[in-house]
Amino acid sequence: MTNLGHEVYLYAGEFNEAPVTGHIVCITEQERKQAVGDKHYTTASFNTNLPHWKLFIANAIAGIQARVQPQDFLCFIGGAAHKPIADAFPNQVSVEFGIGYGATFAKYRVWESYNWMHANYAGYTNPTTIDGKFFDEVIPGYFEPEQFIYKEDKEDYYLYIGRMIDRKGIHIASQVCEEMGKKLILAGPGEPPKYGEYVGVVGPERRAQLMAGATALLAPTLYLEPFGNIVPEAHFSGTPTITTDWGAFVETNIHGVTGYRCRMFDEFCQALEDVKTLDPKVIRQTAMERYSLDVIAQKYDKYFRRLQTLWNKGWYER
Repeated sequence: MTNLGHEVYLYAGEFNEAPVTGHIVCITEQERKQAVGDKHYTTASFNTNLPHWKLFIANAIAGIQARVQPQDFLCFIGGAAHKPIADAFPNQVSVEFGIGYGATFAKYRVWESYNWMHANYAGYTNPTTIDGKFFDEVIPGYFEPEQFIYKEDKEDYYLYIGRMIDRKGIHIASQVCEEMGKKLILAGPGEPPKYGEYVGVVGPERRAQLMAGATALLAPTLYLEPFGNIVPEAHFSGTPTITTDWGAFVETNIHGVTGYRCRMFDEFCQALEDVKTLDPKVIRQTAMERYSLDVIAQKYDKYFRRLQTLWNKGWYER
């Protein structure tokens, strides 16, 4: 966003490599580790009454107060845990972006997929009573293509990367590959199934290598996946994906182009062979056009310019 002329201030922990205008540390690494240790952030409680959240929120509010201008946007990605910060600035436009969670609080929201926007709109209410909101938006996740290895000559194995839980479809990946006698490599936290070669939790470099070499990535998630980064990540490697036929996969996995979306066991088995006919160049190019950092930056720039009309005629501005 800074390359597009925006001033961007990041309120976060100590570590940052983003080219922002200013980086304001709201919690030190030592303070963060005292709260959650080395656990993944999703395992930590988002209870804002906990000491580490109170500390972060207070520091963020103070930092924003020292810099905020009348028409600045405040962008939040922590869901309800960031609501107290937004509440402290009722006259600012607060935007929740990258929404892949349940309850939202902001008046202006950006989801990562149409699937998840519609799921959030409906919630537990009769969907026929829900109206859309013109200043909401869908902008997918974004990636740096250089973090992935593009490879056309694939090796003879299939790949699963993710949590080793049934709702992620790990049992489907294992059973399908066992049925077809295919090598399956499993990476991620948790207890792996009996079939498959488990390599543990992998970092970015090893992940890129595994993705580049795989005949296909299996992501048979059972729940409505809000976005599922793993699928576009594989596509940047020129690697096709085999997924279920719901959630964000309907948007991210183009059936017969970047992979196959399946419902029946037989369809998953057949897809193991069908993916070999897909063109890695087309798969990578699709990811570049849809999810590369430069492309998504333009989408956010357009969205923020739309929000700027709120200080004029809003929806009616020509």
